[in-house]
Amino acid sequence: MSAGGAAAAAAMAAQQLREQEEEQEMTPYQPQDLNDGWEFKILRSLTGAFGKPDQLREFLDEEAKAGWVLVEKFDNARIRLKRPAGARKKDSALEFDPYRTYVGISASKIALRATFIVLGISLLIFAIVVIVAAIHPVGRLPGR
Repeated sequence: MSAGGAAAAAAMAAQQLREQEEEQEMTPYQPQDLNDGWEFKILRSLTGAFGKPDQLREFLDEEAKAGWVLVEKFDNARIRLKRPAGARKKDSALEFDPYRTYVGISASKIALRATFIVLGISLLIFAIVVIVAAIHPVGRLPGR
């Protein structure tokens, strides 16, 4: 791994650790929350979809089908939800995973799109170089 790649990976790991610490500190669970049979989860969006009110409402409406309700919004990429543990009984009838922790485009799709963009730009640059080389061959002096 290159030094730049290692630094990027370390920065990403540090960011994830900061977010986990923030999630633990922002809304501490009260003993009655845990004893009264509540389940909690954090739902994430890699594209910051929770910053768009219509998309946030869409995701919350879908989560509500599984009994999840909003506890808090951390930022445009993370929300905390809770539901009564008894809501599990209806999970088999759902068309989505009630325990999902990510919504929207996945990290692998983002990486795939980025790869295609980089390849496309590389091919475009290569085509331009080939065209320029065909018009102005290397090693041939102008006027000779």
